[in-house]
Amino acid sequence: MYEDLIFKIALTQIPQVGPVHARTLINAFQTSADIFKAPVKQLEKIEGIGSIRARNIKHFQHFARCEKEAKFIVKHEIHPLFISDQSYPSRLLHCADAPILLFYKGTCDVQPKRILSVVGTRSPTTYGKQQCENIISQLPENVLIVSGLAMGIDTIAHHCALKSGKQTIGIMAHGHDRIYPYENKKLANQMLSQGGLLTEFTSGSIPDRENFPKRNRIIAGMCDAILVIETGIKGGSMISADLANGYNRDVFALPGRTLDAKSEGCNQLIKQNKAQLICHADDILNAMNWDEKKVSRKTIQKELFVTLSEDEKLIREYLLEEEKHIDQLRPPGLTPGKVAALLLTLELNGMVEVLPGKIYRWNIT
Repeated sequence: MYEDLIFKIALTQIPQVGPVHARTLINAFQTSADIFKAPVKQLEKIEGIGSIRARNIKHFQHFARCEKEAKFIVKHEIHPLFISDQSYPSRLLHCADAPILLFYKGTCDVQPKRILSVVGTRSPTTYGKQQCENIISQLPENVLIVSGLAMGIDTIAHHCALKSGKQTIGIMAHGHDRIYPYENKKLANQMLSQGGLLTEFTSGSIPDRENFPKRNRIIAGMCDAILVIETGIKGGSMISADLANGYNRDVFALPGRTLDAKSEGCNQLIKQNKAQLICHADDILNAMNWDEKKVSRKTIQKELFVTLSEDEKLIREYLLEEEKHIDQLRPPGLTPGKVAALLLTLELNGMVEVLPGKIYRWNIT
């Protein structure tokens, strides 16, 4: 177990091997250790790896540093989440550039039924602050709030989630050995008992500028929907919104005055049909079908002779328990592409119902 963790950490540290190539390697070998033990010629034959990456893998020299990181993880009770683990955030699995290894510390489930990411400017107006507080406080307690632990809207979102009894996770652009910004250290500690902190960066990693777009892809990928409160025409919030659109997540934006620079980004997202206009929490609940008071289960009379394939039966078993997001449907032996194809067939035959936010429900009583 401990040795396996060292090899998993090492896989994230190989020069010129990013998440996409690492995922290719994981699919080609049974364990992370097997990747490093494989001959160069075998590595070279794997699509996209080539001779340079193969040599970088074979001549990797930093196992001592990886062992030190493994000790840090154990000492500080950090949970490593590898991409093939059941505990890995399932919504990220359909993001091609998802991190292969995450480091999580906290008390809440990282893949609950409902996740809303909240992003925005580091210097919000009074309007933005009030709207952020109003919307989050009025959401149901079972909605997990995800944000980036930055100053401004991120901080407000985390604080309001805690205050209103919701769990909240902060996605960090550095390792677990520090908190950035330092002003949020107390907030981060509070979140550990009512949510958690998640990062793909090892200890010793500093919050360099290039780390924040990487962090943003996790914020955008692990949610069902993302809410942009206030943002300029450029910046991290707009990057997160674009990423969320690319990941087929629902994007919501709070409108603002046309001459307000801090609402310019939100207004543009709405204008270009890249985000739905949101004014109240109810708008999100209705769009995502999260208002349990208004949900009326539609059913179709069971046919006398319903013939399902073995793969379709696996899908049924998952959905009979409760409705699930497409990324939570992980029957053994079925690839994400196969699951999507099966769901389409079942939908066309009236056996499953597709709800907003890519939630699927078995629709036959």
